[in-house]
Amino acid sequence: MPAPGTFVLSGQALVSRHSLSALTPVPARLHRLAGSVLRIEAAVVTRKQKTQKRHKAIRNKVNGSSEQPRLAVYRSNNHIYAQVVDDEQQHTLVAASTLMPEIRGQLNGTGGANKEAAVMVGKKIAELCLQKNIEKVCFDRGGNIYHGRVQALAEAAREVGLVF
Repeated sequence: MPAPGTFVLSGQALVSRHSLSALTPVPARLHRLAGSVLRIEAAVVTRKQKTQKRHKAIRNKVNGSSEQPRLAVYRSNNHIYAQVVDDEQQHTLVAASTLMPEIRGQLNGTGGANKEAAVMVGKKIAELCLQKNIEKVCFDRGGNIYHGRVQALAEAAREVGLVF
């Protein structure tokens, strides 16, 4: 949160009316706008922070219940994880990931950071859900863009019979 007296000119740039040393170059345009010497601070937002912000917005809309639990996906650099969660009971019903021995054995040393691994996890999570009589879920992409590995996992789960 910017301090009082701070002005936002455009985008992520924060401009404040504090004097700086004479060595700091100040663009002439900014000098004319504020009428004094300006200090410019750039707010750096990382990819992780953007993902967390999207995930928070998604979680405000998507909530799992016992009738329709939430299929939560987490994608790391090396693996992909999926779990079906009942948010009312705060209980994980089923889970699958590329770290499971049966999926890891099928990967043949290629690792879990590709679409083929995501398809295997999607099929496995759907099979486990159907075994526990869970047919409908709501999809939580975990702040990730619905593309690539996340999309492959979702489509594989739908092919096996999971509805969302």
